[in-house]
Amino acid sequence: MAPVLPLVLPLQPRIRLAQGLWLLSWLLVLVGGLTLLCSGHLLVQLWHLGTFLAPSCPFSALPQVALAASAVALGTGLVGSGASRASLDAEQYPPWRGVLGPLLVAGTAGGGGLLVLALGLALALPGTLDTGLEEGLGSALAHYKDTEVPGRCQAKRLLDELQLRHHCCGRHGYKDWFGIQWVSNRYLDPNDHDVVDRIQSNVEGLYLIDGVPFSCCNPHSPRPCLQSQLSDPHAHPLFDPRQPNLNLWSQGCHEVLLGHLQGLASTLGNMLAVTFLLQTLVLLGLRYLQTALEGLGGVIDGEGEAQGYLFPAGLKDMLKTAWLQGVGPHRPAPGEGPPEEPPKEGLPEA
Repeated sequence: MAPVLPLVLPLQPRIRLAQGLWLLSWLLVLVGGLTLLCSGHLLVQLWHLGTFLAPSCPFSALPQVALAASAVALGTGLVGSGASRASLDAEQYPPWRGVLGPLLVAGTAGGGGLLVLALGLALALPGTLDTGLEEGLGSALAHYKDTEVPGRCQAKRLLDELQLRHHCCGRHGYKDWFGIQWVSNRYLDPNDHDVVDRIQSNVEGLYLIDGVPFSCCNPHSPRPCLQSQLSDPHAHPLFDPRQPNLNLWSQGCHEVLLGHLQGLASTLGNMLAVTFLLQTLVLLGLRYLQTALEGLGGVIDGEGEAQGYLFPAGLKDMLKTAWLQGVGPHRPAPGEGPPEEPPKEGLPEA
């Protein structure tokens, strides 16, 4: 049975392979560490912005899987650097001979599987952000006034901090605040005729105004913030409603957060692709180095040429051997009798 993808490795190529693997493994450690940081950063961002994402949005699975995949890649790089350096010394390599095989299997199955899964999530999940942010931001705006409702007490503070930090206003623009009641009933005077007229004129009994919270105001504006009567062209002289960015943040929070999170996901996806490439090269190199040294008894400068390979036999032969080992000896069918024994010759009489 011929080995799969054999490669003849004389002495100098074996040494260069071990040295190159040492450098490549430390590069994998560096890239794996950066991917770990990117995954952690995205996870922290989602933890801060989780209020504005729908609970059903699966995007949070991306940094969690990427965190595990990058940790395994980091460990693979450390193991690869240690094994490749030990292979250059006949006294240091023997302890690695018993553990390198299982480590290669674990790195290929576990690390490779996690990286492929993380790459798939990085390609598929950013598209779910649009719907998740649409639903989450709509719920956040609706509960802005519920400062005394249990479980919603922090909604106003979080949304104000979001608009101030990310320079955005409303879900898609400042006019989104015109269609919801964002002033708490606690601060409304029930004896005020204007308040009563606004509540009665609305079918849902909400107090709607053409104003926005203070967190929508642009501090770089040269004039005081205009928060109320934004639809009345005569209420504020020299204010042009067609150019609200002169006074309010022009972008909606949906657009800002979507670009921010998709940018982080794109960066993480690129880091995962580089990590996957480096980990594949390190695992392949370690496998060839391991099989080549096994043919020399673990001595890299042994006499003769060594042959490295991925598998000791072809895929067809390996499956056939595994099948035969699993089936075991042939058992007779119910209708078949035991095989007849040949007649024994009579023993000579004493």
